[in-house]
Amino acid sequence: MPSARISPRIAAIAPSATLAVDAKAKALKAEGRPVIGFGAGEPDFPTPAYIVDAARAALEDPKNFRYSPAAGLPELKKAIAEKTLRDSGVSIDPSQIVVTNGGKQAVYEAFATVIGEGDDVLLPAPYWTTYPEAIRLAGGNPIEVFAGSEQEYKVTPEMLDEAYTPETKALIFVSPSNPTGAVYTPEETKAIGEWALEKGVFVISDEIYEHLTYDGTPFTSIIKAVPALADYAVILNGVAKTYAMTGWRVGWLYGPADVVKAATNLQSHLSSNVNNVAQMAALTAVSGSLDAVEEMHRAFDRRRKMIVEGLNAIDGVVCPTPKGAFYVYPDVQGLLGKTIAGKTPQTSAELAEIILEEAEVAVVPGEAFGPSGYLRLSYALGDDDIAEGIERIQKLLATAK
Repeated sequence: MPSARISPRIAAIAPSATLAVDAKAKALKAEGRPVIGFGAGEPDFPTPAYIVDAARAALEDPKNFRYSPAAGLPELKKAIAEKTLRDSGVSIDPSQIVVTNGGKQAVYEAFATVIGEGDDVLLPAPYWTTYPEAIRLAGGNPIEVFAGSEQEYKVTPEMLDEAYTPETKALIFVSPSNPTGAVYTPEETKAIGEWALEKGVFVISDEIYEHLTYDGTPFTSIIKAVPALADYAVILNGVAKTYAMTGWRVGWLYGPADVVKAATNLQSHLSSNVNNVAQMAALTAVSGSLDAVEEMHRAFDRRRKMIVEGLNAIDGVVCPTPKGAFYVYPDVQGLLGKTIAGKTPQTSAELAEIILEEAEVAVVPGEAFGPSGYLRLSYALGDDDIAEGIERIQKLLATAK
């Protein structure tokens, strides 16, 4: 007898909670409601003009209208290798790189390539909402390892050891972190890398926020911290966050030769090459000056301080100061069970719904990233919107009893 109409594996995928919140905020805006959205992790800056100019020039070259190698344009892969040495201190060969349709495709291909049916994957929580779904799509089992606000949302080797099973194949490592903004110190990164090396598990490390750290906090690539891990590490990255290029859809992964060969084979059937014009724009981005990036960085830092101060002024909210990315992850457990606007939320999902309906501010509940009791707010939006949105939240939550 045929199986269900929709593949059970696909039917089991949860929709992206961050995109769902963003879509709902935009729908309410379309109805005329003055909703401020803290949901999507998307810089409000335009892509720098010199990158757009490179794309415009690429449109004049007919070679960009044709198929190109599935793993990426050779000149882009060479530039990514040079950028990796410059920014991470890690030397890789261009042949170790696969250019993908955005960071999400790199995530999917990394899991699909490394994870087999029944493999366990250690997933530090709070986590980005796509990771557990990509693990399940590959046939693996996400094993959550939760670290709360008192630990600045960072796991330790001891915690990983407790969650480890004989079926553990890989560990996710994300620093700077989405959703929390946490950044592991060089020492913490080294300790986790050495733990993974000792256990013989792969590390899939997402480094897409590498240029967004604050207060003098260094970014540390796990391969730089533990060079011997290179044969068991797959690194994910892309241009979306650093260069305000979310819609251009150019990411990449790099790793051991056998993993890259398998991922290239998968991509050759999945999507073939990434749009050539977007690849040429990405080439200019990774090869060029970081001056425009630094300008955005200063704005994010200013907004970070503003939003942390505003949230910590609310009774019942504890918001650690993030050291990276452009998110805050306040602990709102002190508000659950209290009456707000005539309602008594028991979960952060219920609290987020009240904030949207009563204050017309969209935030993402912690359930999207792990346990309830937290909210994620992106500060990659304008200063005025941040100030107005936080003021609305403050006024609403000041009524909590």
